[in-house]
Amino acid sequence: MSRFCSLFSGSEANCCFVGTGNQGVLIDAGASGIQILNQLAAKGIEESCINAIFVTHEHSDHIKGLSALVKKLKVPVIASANTRMAIEKHCHLPSYTVLTEIDGNISVGDIEATRFATSHDCEGSSGYSFIMPSGEKFSVCTDLGVVTDTVRNAIYGSRLIFIESNHDIKLLKSGPYPPELKLRILGDMGHLSNISCAAELPALLDSGTNRFVLAHLSRNNNTPAIAKSTAISSLADVGAKEGEDYILSVASVKSEKDGDDFFL
Repeated sequence: MSRFCSLFSGSEANCCFVGTGNQGVLIDAGASGIQILNQLAAKGIEESCINAIFVTHEHSDHIKGLSALVKKLKVPVIASANTRMAIEKHCHLPSYTVLTEIDGNISVGDIEATRFATSHDCEGSSGYSFIMPSGEKFSVCTDLGVVTDTVRNAIYGSRLIFIESNHDIKLLKSGPYPPELKLRILGDMGHLSNISCAAELPALLDSGTNRFVLAHLSRNNNTPAIAKSTAISSLADVGAKEGEDYILSVASVKSEKDGDDFFL
């Protein structure tokens, strides 16, 4: 049985698990090491089944706990070449850490991972797709200002997708952020809005996706209710019904609910 579990999601910390009952990987380590370990324990995920940590990019909400986690788990860190260099610069990893570059595919145990480039304001930002031992495909696609054809080609055919729905444009524009930060978030190298995310969902549904997890919501410029209603409206426009044609949930800041955990 394949499992996807969001442990942390949002502007402050990000980390999720993809695996089976006896093997798996983490994507990002943006909470503290102890917080991530506690979440794994709360979800019944054994530390011994973590075989690697994939990193999407070097912003602190994605690597804050990486050093502590590697010291505890003693597993390889996998990232793009540019992200690897940034990690070496900003993280005090143990000397024995295996830092592996990924540009295409890599196998970790029985899980095959594929990296794809995302449009974010750092060099080497990545998303990942995973082919599970059962043959099912899961994709993690956050921290991007625009969905490119490269991204679409990589994530189509996923059974489950963890996709950014960061902000409501009206809330962002009317909110307290300084103008330069608003422009950054709204730009092609910023973050994906609810509307931009929702626009991708019908084609994903048509490609075989029936589990959507809206991720990386802004605490200040979004709400779970707005993000979810925007997504459901887009899917309703093509005649899709929640609960019948697909299941949609919103990842919580810290996973404490069933909607953050899928067994497929």
